[in-house]
Formats: sequence, structure tokens, C-alpha cells
Amino acid sequence: MNFQKYKLKNGITLLFEKRNLPIISLSISNSFGASSESEKIKGIAHFIEHLLFTGTKTRSHEDISREIEKRGGILNAFTSNDITSYWFKLPSEHLFTGLDILIDMLKNPLFEEKKFEKEKKVILEEIKMYHDMPQRHIYDKIVENLYGKPFGLGVIGTKETVSSLKRDFVFEYFKKNYSSENYIITLVGSADIKKVCEYLESKFKPENKSLNKIEIKKINKESIEERSGLDQAHFMLAVHAPLATDPKRYVLEVLDAYLASGMSSRLFLEIREKRGLAYAIRSSYELEKNYAYYGIYVGTTKPALKEVKELILEEFKNVDKMTKKDLEEAKERLIGLRKVSSEESVNVMNELVFAELSTGSAEEYYKQEEKIKTVTLEQVKTLAKDIIKTYSTAIIAPK
Repeated sequence: MNFQKYKLKNGITLLFEKRNLPIISLSISNSFGASSESEKIKGIAHFIEHLLFTGTKTRSHEDISREIEKRGGILNAFTSNDITSYWFKLPSEHLFTGLDILIDMLKNPLFEEKKFEKEKKVILEEIKMYHDMPQRHIYDKIVENLYGKPFGLGVIGTKETVSSLKRDFVFEYFKKNYSSENYIITLVGSADIKKVCEYLESKFKPENKSLNKIEIKKINKESIEERSGLDQAHFMLAVHAPLATDPKRYVLEVLDAYLASGMSSRLFLEIREKRGLAYAIRSSYELEKNYAYYGIYVGTTKPALKEVKELILEEFKNVDKMTKKDLEEAKERLIGLRKVSSEESVNVMNELVFAELSTGSAEEYYKQEEKIKTVTLEQVKTLAKDIIKTYSTAIIAPK
């Protein structure tokens, strides 16, 4: 591992993992996301992400994508609760071409009225699409059952909030919340980092803008939504979990590897292999700077919902039977998965961003193996008992 971290004169935090392959993955992430939004403007960060691709003073939407793709690259972006991130992956010789495009998008967007209204329609269709996919929509429902408004409304916003947004307001909101001191720029691959630093310092000046943060209110509730036209019932159980700065996060990762992650996990064996109650069983541990939750999803039949819930709760109790052999296998699985995942430079790029954002130290990403190795059997058993004392559930089932 060859990692360097820089703080540039304009406030930018620069993270760099040097690799010998002639490929570069680079992201510019602004520490402004859905957790900064009030209820009335929910979805504005995600809307801005879309709008930055619609054109600049010198480039059309087609120019932006073509200049990356004709060089064999990938250009994309995502919005989370705590950041909005714009990224590309390119052959290394085109690094500054890609960087110039991202900077142009960030510094010179037009937010043209016609394209604004067109993109609004696109996002409204995206909202419908996610709603019409129950296996996707249930993740929005569980967040709604874990957190009060506005945080619980999710990242993409609602039909009502997105429809009400106006071009001038969104453009002013963009200018107020995007500035270099809030940028984390991450490179994974082959690059002359000195030239990159000089280039970035010449392109950005500090603006001393501060970001608004909304209080996150934890709740626990259960919901059932019945729909016509469904054959499968979708169930999710989730709990509030250790934050990224809490050492217990590594304990939870080990617990998950034993309990619900993969085809050899306890819940997969009990629910699918032993009883045939489901096809899909998966877990997720979502965490950023100010929130974290752990969830288990099962796609099953409506009559089996009660049994599935009881089996999940029972397996949390049965963690008390976990052996030292189970513990070591769970640790080895986690360490191995990290090594496999790190082959893809985009994965490392994103992991470094979130480590820097949530802990203040991107170097935490590289400490995962040693932290996992220190987890004890007693810690896993204790966490399993404590974490399941309160929980939320969401069900989307056939009518």
C-alpha cells in the first residue's frame, strides 16, 4: 500500500493511493448531501448532481460524456446522505482531461431552465421506478422507520418536494453549498501527484462556505404496505448500529459475517436451505459520519412473514452458541472480501472518501484487517444481545 494524504492551500483534502497499473480512478466529493436538507427541499442534493451533467458554459451534456467515453473511460456520480460525489475512471494518460471536465462541471454549470424542467421529469420517473420495485423500495421504508423527518425521507426526495423545486432557488443553493474547502478529492492509480496538487491549487480558491446540518432523530417503528399485483412478500428488519468512529463497528462486521452475509451464514442456512422460505436473504451495514444502521432483507411468502421474523430474532439469540472456530472463519471471510474488493480501484476510491468523511482519517481504511483480528468472541455475543433490544421492521406484501 502506497498512500498519501494532502491538505491543499485552497482547503481541498486530497487522498492518493498509488498503483502501478496505467489506470486512474478519481472522484471529487463535496461534503453536502441529503442530511443537510430540510423537509421542504428534500432531494435537492440529488437534483444538483443530475444538473451538473446537463451542460457548462463550454460543454454540452453530449460533450461531457463523449470526452470521457471516447477515451475508453467511465463517468458517473452518486448522492448519499453526507456527500455528493462525481467520478471517472480512465487510462492514466487522460487524467487531466477527466479532471478538467469535472472541474468545468463544478465551476461552470448552466442550470438552463429547459434542461432543469427536463431533469425534474427524469427524477420524478426515477422516484416512480424505485417505488415500483418493492425489493428496492423497502430500503427507503426501513430508513423511514428508523429516523424521523427530514432524514427519514431518504436521499432522492419525494414527488412533492422535487416537483416544488425552482431553477433559481436550486442554482443559488448549489452556489452556497459547493466550495473547495468542502471537497475531498480521491485518486487511486498511476499519477504524478505533485502536478495534480499544483493543478488543483490553480483551479480552486477558498470561499469559506459552511454547510447546514439537520438534526438526525432516531426512532423505531414497524410498517406494513399491501399492494395489488405482487406475488412475493418483502421483509426487512433493521437496528441502529455503531458509528464509523465506534470500535464496535468491527464487532458488528464480524457478527454480520457469521449471521447474515453469504450463503454459509446462519440465516441463509436456516431460512433458505433448511426451510425453503426464501430465495433472497441479504444484509447491509450503512454508515456515514452521523448515522449507521444494520438491516436484514428477506424475500418470502406472505404466510411465512411471521416465521421469518421469529427466525431472525432467534438467530440473534443463538449467537451465544457461536464458537471460536466460527469467529475465526468470520474474520477470515471479512479480510478476504476486502482483498478481493480492493482489486477494483473504484471501490477503494469510494471507501477512502467515506473513511475520511466519517472518521476524519482515510488511513482507517487500511486498518480494517488489524481491527478485525482484535475482535473477541465475547464482544460479538454481547453486541448481538444489545443491538437487537430495539428494532424496526418494514413489510411490502401482496394484498
